[in-house]
Amino acid sequence: MNERLRLRAEEQYAEELAELARHDTRQRPPQWRLSPWAVATYLLGGRLENGFEISPKYIGSRRLIEIAIATLATERALLLIGVPGTAKTWVSEHLAAAICHDSTLLVQGTAGLAEENIRYGWNYALLIAEGPSERALVPSPVMRAMQSGAIVRVEELTRIPSDVQDALIMALSEKALPIPELGMSVEARRGFNLIATANNRDRGVNELSSALKRRFNTVVLPLPESLEREVEIVQRRVRETGRVLELPIERDALDEIRRVVTIFRELRSGLTEDGRTRLKSPSGTLSTAEAITVIQNGLALSYHFGDGSIGADELAAGLMGALIKDPLQDTIVWREYLEAVVRERESWRDLYRACREMLG
Repeated sequence: MNERLRLRAEEQYAEELAELARHDTRQRPPQWRLSPWAVATYLLGGRLENGFEISPKYIGSRRLIEIAIATLATERALLLIGVPGTAKTWVSEHLAAAICHDSTLLVQGTAGLAEENIRYGWNYALLIAEGPSERALVPSPVMRAMQSGAIVRVEELTRIPSDVQDALIMALSEKALPIPELGMSVEARRGFNLIATANNRDRGVNELSSALKRRFNTVVLPLPESLEREVEIVQRRVRETGRVLELPIERDALDEIRRVVTIFRELRSGLTEDGRTRLKSPSGTLSTAEAITVIQNGLALSYHFGDGSIGADELAAGLMGALIKDPLQDTIVWREYLEAVVRERESWRDLYRACREMLG
């Protein structure tokens, strides 16, 4: 049994990738393990000619995924943008897994990221002992992707300081990274490209320079357009993570998933599903990813401390944690929603009672 908490996409879905590669007769761009058609099938799901079923990794617009894949088949980099929880990281990982079977070439954007994480660094012990040399060079994920002709991922691009962001311009425009200390440069092999993600709800976001923006084709990933689509996404992801965490997923969980997703969608939009009641929205994003977390927490509570059946008592704590980011304003919003909406729904009386008890 594998003891790792999370397998990489190319490991978790190795059988599907291998089966696709076996039956993929379409033309592949240089260094790609699969054709663009097969990459789209891997992400969106489908049935192969031999009856083998490919599970969907992304549930949403097929055209958006096709545009993203077509972008990566050119020399233009891809920027996935959207509010938190719209599967930007999930899509970027699976794109890299399908294209080059390696999703590990990753730069995680933070406010303190240094330029060497984009370009290269040095092994200072060797640098002091030998001076600048290729042996002392520590390549960044970007440089390694250029050397191998692979896909590199840059997460949360707009959280990276602007001067560090611009270190990407040379790599994306000239397809090279100069190393002046050695009087050389690393030239990108065919197949190299970059997928960046950014969310448009962060405070303190570092805007991209116009020079850097021009190097990207931008694809906006939207929130699920319907209740049923979002319920399906949450159900699939909860089932997948439940297997890893060894939490049994019962059929009754679907009813609770539907309640959580309904609450999130109503508070996000500021309007009840029937369009009759206007609502205040909390300060958080209430993303699909957070709905998944609420259900996971509820399943863990019911399995370890309850009778194994997820219900209102297990959901109440998770809902409060997801909804109340600002203790003052968000608590008011949540109380008003409970009184105006949850209390009035006959089948939700158990949830109203549990949430009121949590609020005290």
